[in-house]
Amino acid sequence: MSEPTGSAGPKPSANGYRVLVVDDERALADLVASYLTRDGFEVSMAHDGQQAIDQAHQVDPEVMVLDLGLPVVDGVEVCRAVRAFSDCYIVMLTARTEEIDKLIGLSVGADDYLTKPFSPRELLARIHAMLRRPRTTTASGQPAREEPPRTFGALSIDVAAREVHVDDESVVLTRTEFDVLEALSARPRLVFSRRQLIEAVWDQTWVGDEHLVDVHVGHLRRKLGDDPNTPRYVRTVRGIGYGMGDGR
Repeated sequence: MSEPTGSAGPKPSANGYRVLVVDDERALADLVASYLTRDGFEVSMAHDGQQAIDQAHQVDPEVMVLDLGLPVVDGVEVCRAVRAFSDCYIVMLTARTEEIDKLIGLSVGADDYLTKPFSPRELLARIHAMLRRPRTTTASGQPAREEPPRTFGALSIDVAAREVHVDDESVVLTRTEFDVLEALSARPRLVFSRRQLIEAVWDQTWVGDEHLVDVHVGHLRRKLGDDPNTPRYVRTVRGIGYGMGDGR
């Protein structure tokens, strides 16, 4: 499979989605690309961090498959840079099993991660699960209706516009962070288990470490200025999961 040239620009794929695969292991990148291409995606590739940032600008992908250990610019910095201009879904790949690697990747805006070695079919399933969460619907899969912003004290959530404000200040969330908040705020009296949040936000077919939820909730709280010891917006119910607070 040949790599696209910069002059080609983004093109629609058979299923309407573009994926940027970033890995310095060319054989692995080729393998992942072949699976995605057979499934109807338009695939671009990059093999170092700077190429990845440049390609993300040119291609405007819906999904980026991003290796953590890249030459020139590492995957964490690529993720941080891409998040400055794109809200594409990012799946981080790491050859290391230390939890800190996964947390660092998620802390700069990755939506999910896989540890090498992994099954390309599992990666494909994760990507499909993400893409079943289009921007025009809520995390629960329902069309985003024109409704008044949901308010919890100083927190305001405009679901249709996918905008969040605290004390009238805009809060920038990743797609996944917003979808977690949308799911919780849609049913504020319900306490969600990790599995229920995964089914609402990721997909019923998602398989992986359910503590991924805790990481995204932690980032969400930090961006909302929520003290995890005395949360106003996202509360922890010990032994069960998470629910919305009243904002007071």
